Amino acid sequence: MTPGIPSKGKILFVHYTDLAGFLRQVEVPYENIEDRFVAAFDGSSVAGIAPIEKSDMLLEAVKDTLKPVPWHEGVWRVIARIYRPDGSRNTLDPRLAAERATEYSATLGYKPVMGTEVEFFLFSKVDVEALAYHRGLGYRIASPEQPEESPGIHTLVKLSYHYTEPADKIAPYRVELVKTMEEFGYKINATHHEVAVSQMEASIGPFDPAGLGDAFITLKWVARVVASRMGLVANFMPKPIYGDNGSGMHVHVSLWDERGNAFYSPDSGISEVARHFIAGVMEHARSLAALTSPTTNSYRRLVPGYEAPVYVAWGYYNRSAFIRVPSNKGNPKATRIEVRSPDPSANGYLAFAAVVMAGLDGVKKKLEPPDPYEGNLYKLDKGKLRELGIKVLPKSLDEALDELESDNEYLKPAFSKELLETYIDVKREEAEKVRLYPHPIEFYYYMPL
Repeated sequence: MTPGIPSKGKILFVHYTDLAGFLRQVEVPYENIEDRFVAAFDGSSVAGIAPIEKSDMLLEAVKDTLKPVPWHEGVWRVIARIYRPDGSRNTLDPRLAAERATEYSATLGYKPVMGTEVEFFLFSKVDVEALAYHRGLGYRIASPEQPEESPGIHTLVKLSYHYTEPADKIAPYRVELVKTMEEFGYKINATHHEVAVSQMEASIGPFDPAGLGDAFITLKWVARVVASRMGLVANFMPKPIYGDNGSGMHVHVSLWDERGNAFYSPDSGISEVARHFIAGVMEHARSLAALTSPTTNSYRRLVPGYEAPVYVAWGYYNRSAFIRVPSNKGNPKATRIEVRSPDPSANGYLAFAAVVMAGLDGVKKKLEPPDPYEGNLYKLDKGKLRELGIKVLPKSLDEALDELESDNEYLKPAFSKELLETYIDVKREEAEKVRLYPHPIEFYYYMPL
């Protein structure tokens, strides 16, 4: 048994994700942690994991993630890898793609180091009317910071960045989130009120791609539980509110070798390796979208004017760009790039792995990026965009999936053919399902027609 931990009467929560990124859980006796496989499950009941005729799956604990659950006495939690009954790894396990991205980096002489800034909303209530679809569809959101529910000083639409109490009504929640994440072994680098009303950001890292995926699914789980225990609802949809900023999952990445940060250059700020990496991510930006912006709601966020990227350009401090190079504050170790298009509806394992693989493709092929653009990209007209050769990100999930079908060779050292095909099938079905429902706003615009 694990030293110092009596197993009798203790319970183990075993976590993993399906292909779309939904968190899954099975509870087993704590003493299972001593076995190679801590649990078994029906893979055909989990989206994209196994067909019904080959459904038996096994879970192997990633023991570094074993921690007590602070809100349940006698309960521990661990993240797991997915295996087949013959003991071989299930190639549809999303975590495997993240592990392979690190392994592939090593063959090129690098180690990827990643972090992410996760934005999300905190609502006091979300009512969804979707099941009785014959009566109509709709939703209603209540927020502790909406002016009608927040008399006196309150936050403002698109103007609430770094607000403080008393206008900031969600500061106590952020404090609890930081404390609880620390109990799971994850340090939150920073939290703050974001631009939108009732929106916050939490920054985590550095990790390798699989480790960041573990931290990301833990953050979303903990965020939701802490919110529920405080009478709130944590919402990770990219665009839940019309007219205010959406929620991104900005991905920070650098490559390291035996000499240190391979992205740093004392002469030009960023190295040739960093430039090649940027070029690779830009080259595959449109197909990456299917993995980093993977829901129909993602494309309601990727529109001009809300600090979400639309145009595939890069710049040093430019938040309208697809990629920016943040200030390293005079610290070579902090030199990195930030990919701004991903959002928190993504499967983190797949999104982080895909960004690394796209960048490594640029490094391997020594691709060169265009000149950085430091102006406001949202102000460029179509003619100027064409003149500068700036591509536009997909405008829908279907368009992004089309791109992924035609541009995926760069992913294959980490993503199995089976995983890519299954992922596309899962997402095609999802997009088709959403497309069949009438939208409430259509009644507003088309009733008089």
